[in-house]
Amino acid sequence: MTTKQRLSRRGFLAGAGSVSVAGAAVLVASQKPGKPAPVKTSKAAIEPGAGYQLTAHVRNYYRSTTV
Repeated sequence: MTTKQRLSRRGFLAGAGSVSVAGAAVLVASQKPGKPAPVKTSKAAIEPGAGYQLTAHVRNYYRSTTV
């Protein structure tokens, strides 16, 4: 006769949580530290006055948000 151990829901969820934490730890540990990727900036972000512009579309949005 074989005895079959019944897996409870609580035991299954605890095991799944432990496995996911261990997997995340392996992924973090396997990454090599290095230089971060350079941030690309557009000319619009560098030139003064090229950012936010009050257009008709923006004015319509502001008008729709007033109570």
